[in-house]
Amino acid sequence: MVNPNPRDLALQALNNFDQKGLLPRYFLEQSFQKYPGLSGRDKSLCVHITNGVLRWRLRLDWYVEQCLDFPFNKLEARILNILRIALYQILFMDRIPESAAVNEAVKQAKAEGRTHLGRFVNGLLRGVIRKKEGLKPFPEGVGKVKRLSIEYSFPQWIVEKWIRELGEARTISLLKASNEIPKLVIRVNTLKTTRPALIERLVAKGISVSPARFSPIGICIEGLNAPVAELEAFNKGLFVVQGEAAQLCGLLLRPPEGACVLELCAGVGGKATHLAEQVGSQGRILGLDIKRGTLVRLRQTCERLGISWVYPLVADATRPLEKLLKKRFQRILIDSPCSALGVIARHPDIKWARKESHIEELSRLQGQILTRACEVLAPGGSLLYVTCTISREENEGLVESFLEEHPEMYVVDLAGSAPPLVREFVDEEGFFRTWPDVHGLDGFFAAMLAKK
Repeated sequence: MVNPNPRDLALQALNNFDQKGLLPRYFLEQSFQKYPGLSGRDKSLCVHITNGVLRWRLRLDWYVEQCLDFPFNKLEARILNILRIALYQILFMDRIPESAAVNEAVKQAKAEGRTHLGRFVNGLLRGVIRKKEGLKPFPEGVGKVKRLSIEYSFPQWIVEKWIRELGEARTISLLKASNEIPKLVIRVNTLKTTRPALIERLVAKGISVSPARFSPIGICIEGLNAPVAELEAFNKGLFVVQGEAAQLCGLLLRPPEGACVLELCAGVGGKATHLAEQVGSQGRILGLDIKRGTLVRLRQTCERLGISWVYPLVADATRPLEKLLKKRFQRILIDSPCSALGVIARHPDIKWARKESHIEELSRLQGQILTRACEVLAPGGSLLYVTCTISREENEGLVESFLEEHPEMYVVDLAGSAPPLVREFVDEEGFFRTWPDVHGLDGFFAAMLAKK
């Protein structure tokens, strides 16, 4: 099987996203499995270009629009993605020769036998190169929201939302930080190794690493030219890929050794496996999720890590759980579905996959899950509610409305209950928060609730 050009794979990923809504990260994951002979360098280039286009899409479109002599909306979607890919390389990637970016784009445009499109792409890109120093990052004479939307390449509704909740200066700071390319962070599997030992092992393989700034079990990896899943240490189960903010959240619940913990919306198991390390082999983690395929991946992760006391369960967390579970729990973690606006730096496709209407839908869903969790929480038990978003309706606003309807529940101030190393992230209301612009971490929120 002939391996595809990484730019062609990036184009397919972007086209599939536009046409079918398939998130590019999932398309590329499937493609890399389909083409096992694709080099690590080509995989990295493909991911970098795809995410770069998604990160700067509106700004790239504005550059294209400045060079057109016909209305922007008349441009074919496929040709627009070809131009976006080329312009990202020309304007944001110093190591790619401009001529290479132009030539590859022309080839892509001609692929369907339409020679005139190749000439059009060639002319537009070379025009951009000639005047790129004078290109303006946003149009003049437009409103504040539209200017920020184009300059930082964010949908207007997110810009408006953050200005409303955080103010203009803080929004600009957050937009900038959310466009930074984040470091790859892993969490040490403490059942098999230690952070110093894993660092030594990775360095011996020529990999550039450093201890995470905040998490005591985190390691930052830089300049990796191959997928992390191809590393020997990964396949031996010495670590999992998990952002530092998520690692810190995993330290908040503090289950005792041997405890039985329920996790709702467990996903692929980042937090479930972290909890499993804490409770030890005499404990038990019940990981519930509505998606069977996701729980298959959770089980695979547990097998790789050497964890046999995580039990996946397919169920809907918005439905009553008492008959299904037949017990109450002293510790519950909700890794809540959310708009994920706090991890846009890591997953820039979120900007374009989310709509403003999703916020209300998600808030309603989150409230239902909290209610069901409360029903199976034992008196005196603790419930940790976690999101990876920056959205009042899904975070403190949701907690406030939930408490109004459930007088038997109350907020536990994390300033007093969290481990000392996490307390710097606790705000005046007792909630855990990390911010991309303040801490250089993903934007997470966590609230500890308890039952009287």
